[in-house]
Amino acid sequence: MSVKHPIIAVTGSSGAGTTTVMKSFTHIFRRERINAQIVEGDAFHRYDRLGMREAMKQSERDGIQHFSHFGPEANLLEELERLFCMYGESGRGQYRRYIHDEAEAAHFSQDAGTFTPWEDIASDTDMMFYEGLHGAAVTDKVDIARHADLLVGVVPIINLEWIQKLHRDQTMRGYSHEAVVDTILRRMPDYVNYICPQFSRTHVNFQRVPTVDTSNPFTAREIPQPDESFVVIRFAKPKGIDFPYLLTMLHDSFMSRPNVIVVPGGKMGLAMQLIFTPMILQLRDRRTRA
Repeated sequence: MSVKHPIIAVTGSSGAGTTTVMKSFTHIFRRERINAQIVEGDAFHRYDRLGMREAMKQSERDGIQHFSHFGPEANLLEELERLFCMYGESGRGQYRRYIHDEAEAAHFSQDAGTFTPWEDIASDTDMMFYEGLHGAAVTDKVDIARHADLLVGVVPIINLEWIQKLHRDQTMRGYSHEAVVDTILRRMPDYVNYICPQFSRTHVNFQRVPTVDTSNPFTAREIPQPDESFVVIRFAKPKGIDFPYLLTMLHDSFMSRPNVIVVPGGKMGLAMQLIFTPMILQLRDRRTRA
């Protein structure tokens, strides 16, 4: 953790909705004129797209059936912790980008599924914002969670997460239904061992719960809409959270536990603005005073 160079980390699995959260934070940064360094977790995968395919084939030949991006072997977690540590100490560090699609490929003039060269973080950033799989990861080799000043978990109930992944990977990435299901099954051990434990370390968790039937996510024809769901927001340390104010501003919300507020799914973005704006401003003010 750092007063002069704060770090915000949003963690959640692929298809969980972390990108939506990143957009909410980006709006806050722009509105409050905060110069934040954005770091994407995909950039700290160990292999590019073709390399990951070969690594998966090799793991299968070695009798390992559960090799996935969720586990430490497929990621540069030590390099990620080094970035968190270095940024917290000096505001410096190195990062890169992962080229997801053809639009990004055209922008960076290189193939989709590859990494850009490592580059230095600019010296004038106010804070760092990470979004990816391992913002609160802890293994026998790394403790990334301890470096973050604000940890946010995004974890829809598992059936909804699978529905979102199935629709995204089939519609946007052209994968077959069978291929997506195989991916879900292959990465399940790593999901249990390395993704789920992170949500016990986060300061705030957002869990979207649909109010429509998602009993069989593998046959669902559409993703439940925000208005067909609630968002369960859990605060690890509720001291200082103005729950009466949130209940007033977020109509039809209610408290389910002393540290949990439940809001309509369509108001998730507004809830993030109300909750995180004062937290971010507090981090900035602490930095300014320091």
